[in-house]
Amino acid sequence: MSTAGTSRTDDPTPSPPVSSASSPRSPASPPSPASPSSTSPRPEPASPVPSVSPSPSSSPPGAPVATAWPVLPRPAPPGLPERWRRAAAARYGPVLATYGVLKLAGFAVFMYLLDSAGDFREKHPRFGGGEHTWDVLGSWDGWWYQQIALHGYDPALEPVPGATGMITLKGNSAAFFPLYPALMKLVSAVTGLGPYGSGMAVSVVFSFVAALGVHAVTARLGGPRAGLVAVGLWAVWPGSGTEWAVYSESVYTALAAWACYAVMTRRWLTAGVLTFTAGLARPTAVALVAALAVAGLVEVWRHRERWRRPLLAVAIAPLGTAGYLGWVGYRMGDWNGYSKLQDGAWAHKFDYGRHTADVLTSVAVGRTDYHFAMPFEDMIGVAVVLTVPVLTVLLVRLRPPAVLVVYTVLSYLMVMGTQQYFGNVSRYLLPLFPLFIPPALAMRRLRRPSLMTVLGTAALASGSYAGYALFELGVP
Repeated sequence: MSTAGTSRTDDPTPSPPVSSASSPRSPASPPSPASPSSTSPRPEPASPVPSVSPSPSSSPPGAPVATAWPVLPRPAPPGLPERWRRAAAARYGPVLATYGVLKLAGFAVFMYLLDSAGDFREKHPRFGGGEHTWDVLGSWDGWWYQQIALHGYDPALEPVPGATGMITLKGNSAAFFPLYPALMKLVSAVTGLGPYGSGMAVSVVFSFVAALGVHAVTARLGGPRAGLVAVGLWAVWPGSGTEWAVYSESVYTALAAWACYAVMTRRWLTAGVLTFTAGLARPTAVALVAALAVAGLVEVWRHRERWRRPLLAVAIAPLGTAGYLGWVGYRMGDWNGYSKLQDGAWAHKFDYGRHTADVLTSVAVGRTDYHFAMPFEDMIGVAVVLTVPVLTVLLVRLRPPAVLVVYTVLSYLMVMGTQQYFGNVSRYLLPLFPLFIPPALAMRRLRRPSLMTVLGTAALASGSYAGYALFELGVP
């Protein structure tokens, strides 16, 4: 038996002496093993330097002492910016990749068709021609946008001497709304790019912004997978050749999609500002203004205590379109000057659908004796025009928010009720992104290989029906 404070008598190896708590110890000396005594000192806090393991009681004095590996601190969790980057990559990466890959495939086919056919080399640079294949992307309306970015506006109604037909006025840049050329000029000032390069940069960037907006709206109704399918449809839809061209479709669709999303999430002031801005991009923003107004009034009716923000959004929304049309009318000295310019210089006017009915009935019997006939492009336009009502019915059956239905229906009616180059309708109806929702919800059930095959094939074909046919076989 041994008492507390004494060493065991049956241990042949004497225990080393235990230093008292008050005696000094050199930091470089290894700690002594504690004695099994009730007065043994407390263990010292862990030190970052390597600790020396005590020698076992069976080791002779003076034996080498083993050193343990230092315990390294765990890596700190990523900071807030890093977590944001990872979350953004996980959330938006698939959307941007899906759109970018499909769009790039269609764009490559479009460029190949231009180069292999070579017809663009014999055309005027303003009308689908140029020295290089990519010059075609800045022709037609793109030429006007570049002129505005370089020289600004000079609104006027100038008659064509001796003209008596449908075209009686000279073309004027005032027919093109100011947001897109203003962005071109801004990008040109910041980057040093010319009007063509800055226009392409704006269109490409906003096409991805539009893809994110289409995904956000669709995913809110049908989940992320349906959102990805809708993004794929945005990349291959007829008329999508203008998404990567010096055209305003990408800018307008991006603003319209995010405005609708803001309404769906009840961010009313954001919706009002986005709709106001969209009104500076295209005249068809009138349909978006009306859709916001309907949604805002419904919100006020249902929640009368929350009336300020919806009504303020409704008041802000039309100021973009109204402001530009008013400025043009003031500069021309005719408050209806914009409509007169569209009619006299481009033969675009609201005729309550008479021209559309003429084209549909003529194409159905193989005739091309209607105004501005371009058979191949018009066939694509007819297919789009007949598809929209079917998709609209399917959209309504899903009971989406009213803003999507009103925006889609009014935009469609505005295009159908206007006399114009009929082949243009595939481009004019391109911003009707809610139409992507019904097929996206149906196609989300497909397995990934099937989905990739469907969208990939459409992407390759879009180089023809959405690109070459639009710019070279018709008027975009």
